[in-house]
Amino acid sequence: MTFVAVDHLIVAAASLADGVAWCEATLGVTPGPGGRHPLMGTHNRLLKIVTAAYPQAYLEIIAIDPDAPPPGRARWFGLDTLDLSDGPRLVHWVGRSPMLDMHRWGLITVGHQPGDPVDASRETPAGTLAWQILVRPDGQLECGGALPTLIQWRSAHPTDAMPDSGVTLQSLALNGLGPRAREVLRPRGIGTAAADAPALRAVLQTPAGTVTLDSR
Repeated sequence: MTFVAVDHLIVAAASLADGVAWCEATLGVTPGPGGRHPLMGTHNRLLKIVTAAYPQAYLEIIAIDPDAPPPGRARWFGLDTLDLSDGPRLVHWVGRSPMLDMHRWGLITVGHQPGDPVDASRETPAGTLAWQILVRPDGQLECGGALPTLIQWRSAHPTDAMPDSGVTLQSLALNGLGPRAREVLRPRGIGTAAADAPALRAVLQTPAGTVTLDSR
């Protein structure tokens, strides 16, 4: 059976400068370079958080790009409507699928709306990154962000060119991802949080010590 792995965690910020400052203050490191997403009018900074349990995992700090034209559609990860007045925060996770269409239809069958496949890419010094990702027409997240956005890479993975950051993902637990969705996705290395827990709780080992990020 195929399974979905943690590809990356999404930390949303009102501006990329806010996101970098948050990363330095919270995780004790400066995030590495990222790039721009012309299709969505966003830009990002990235941080490798790989462990044996979470191969190819990274953290993405993402914000609306003020220099980009309006994308003509809802931006991904609910960025158009998120309240980030209290600062950057963990909002979502992206799951890496080896069979995107199969997982998409499986989620639709059990009552979810995972979105439509969108082809995306961006240029990097190491070459073009290309992927297919599911994005809902309204850009919104389901299950408070616990239902992952699914991605299938069409190129080398971005972590292949990232240096170690000194930050590693120790665990990810979800509240709100129902048993039928779990059966479809078979998410690897992901726990089930208590009923009163936030939708996402990630534990990271950092130069500043153990840091817990909640999606509240």
